[in-house]
Amino acid sequence: MLLDGDPRHRSNWTSYAMTNQTSEAPLLLEVADVSVVYGGAISVLDRVSVAVPHGSMVAILGANGAGKTTLLRAISGLLPYHGGRLTGQIKLNGVDISATNAASRVRSGMAQVMEGRRIFAELTVTENLRTGAFTRQDRSGVAESFDEVLELFPRLAERRTQVAGYMSGGEQQMLAIGRALMAKPKLLLLDEPSLGLAPLIVEQIFGIIKTVNEAGTTVVIVEQNASMALQNTEFGYVMENGRVTQHGNSRDLLNDPTVQAAYLGGESEHAPFRSLKSYRKPAEYIA
Repeated sequence: MLLDGDPRHRSNWTSYAMTNQTSEAPLLLEVADVSVVYGGAISVLDRVSVAVPHGSMVAILGANGAGKTTLLRAISGLLPYHGGRLTGQIKLNGVDISATNAASRVRSGMAQVMEGRRIFAELTVTENLRTGAFTRQDRSGVAESFDEVLELFPRLAERRTQVAGYMSGGEQQMLAIGRALMAKPKLLLLDEPSLGLAPLIVEQIFGIIKTVNEAGTTVVIVEQNASMALQNTEFGYVMENGRVTQHGNSRDLLNDPTVQAAYLGGESEHAPFRSLKSYRKPAEYIA
């Protein structure tokens, strides 16, 4: 596996990703040499490249502070709201979207479910779902999507008039995913969908995500639950200190000794992620 610092990675990352994934579909998302700095001083991403083919499921793994959420913010267009500045290029369906805002990216076919779900606690299930379609003008299409979401999540159909803040964590996660699907996205970004949920609920959530993918939506999952993520995706990227350190077929990563030692409780002589807790300010930014 090529490391992010290897010059071959920068020149061949797209072809490498395509030849190592099970899907031969063209790329829906291309992240090329993306770096992110917060506050003009703190470097969080360093030349990260990710390739996501149409119809695929891709996992992004890493310890706390590895840069996973920042990568999703860069992709979804939310980075400026957190004081981040991006260099590099992001393409959706071959179109450079690096300079577009978050609303434009939603209109282009992208939706994100953020860590912690971020539902509107004082609104009902129905009202929450309706907010997910705010960029759409096709009323009949919105009504159709609403029915599809309720069919996908029978629990939401049962609680459609309930105030969302009184729902369980698993139900709120279903609502957050359903709200994102109301935008009818081509690309669904999920940030820690298993966070704070019981194992049985996690299995249900991942089953629903697979159903969404099988219906044609491309999915990128950021997860610390490496086992669940790799078992349910085709391809994976491992991040450390804001860089991609490993990438490959999900099955290969699942059996990789380094990944096992870092995330799955296995043994390895090389466990570079074990002690990773938070970022340190790079030396070049220290006065």
